[in-house]
Amino acid sequence: MFKNRLLKVYKHKSKLAKRQQITCYRVYDHDLPEFPFCIEFYEDKIYLAEYLRRHGMEDEEHDVWLQECIAVIGELLNVPVENIYARERKRMSHRSENQYEKIGVEKEFFTVEENGLKFLVNLTDYLDTGLFLDHRITRKMVFDEVKDKRMLNLFCYTGSFSVYAAAAGASAVTSVDLSKTYLSWGEDNFAINRLKDPAKYHFIHADCKQYLKTLQPNSFDLVVMDPPTFSNSKRMKDILDIQRDHAELINDVLHALSPGGVLYFSTNYTKFILDEGDIKAASIKDITRATTPFDFEGKLKRWCYYIKK
Repeated sequence: MFKNRLLKVYKHKSKLAKRQQITCYRVYDHDLPEFPFCIEFYEDKIYLAEYLRRHGMEDEEHDVWLQECIAVIGELLNVPVENIYARERKRMSHRSENQYEKIGVEKEFFTVEENGLKFLVNLTDYLDTGLFLDHRITRKMVFDEVKDKRMLNLFCYTGSFSVYAAAAGASAVTSVDLSKTYLSWGEDNFAINRLKDPAKYHFIHADCKQYLKTLQPNSFDLVVMDPPTFSNSKRMKDILDIQRDHAELINDVLHALSPGGVLYFSTNYTKFILDEGDIKAASIKDITRATTPFDFEGKLKRWCYYIKK
């Protein structure tokens, strides 16, 4: 059953990926309840995440079952077993505070490419790999729009949007995050793309909610904001709840934008409802569907909006 399903989706998605020259993409995501995996290609490697569930197996029995699954995955996807990185994770918003949780001790980074740009991914040590594949199209949209503009990337994670902006010729790129680990990772992503200009590229360690309050009008022309659904980090002044706080966050961004400036706002909160009445924008466009890549169709649990000042 698993073999048949995996082979079917792989045939379909690998053709689309080849046609679009994409080497990092999702193959399978919990298609069958008995096989609760997320399987992603990172070029010649596989990231295999098993969602935590009550499977009723003893540890030893589960290990045997998992090894059998890995053997099947390797055989069907033509990837050596040593290139398959298996992990167990809870099903949660991948922009949650838990993304900062470090799993392993050894740091193992690989370089992958997307649209001619290089990114460091880590398939072993963190809950997430360092490159959110679901925003592949959104990154390209930012790339096409950001030339000669001042760009701000809030909750920047490893700075993939920032790399795109800098490579596209943004006049300035500012990346803000609460995690020093991810800011450093972002700086490394800039370095491997030979993007080195301290006068233009800034990495700021700060609570984004508080940082926004310090900005003057006309500080930026384009902003990307992809916050966690919920965060109560000790490093923050107060709790972030995206459903409760999004209108205030968005209005603070609009305040800091230049006239006609643009905000790309995304959230992984599945029950999210945009409070349009409280947002002081000239226009709001839901671009969720337009930013959904082929490998996430019907499976994407996030929202994305194009908001103009």
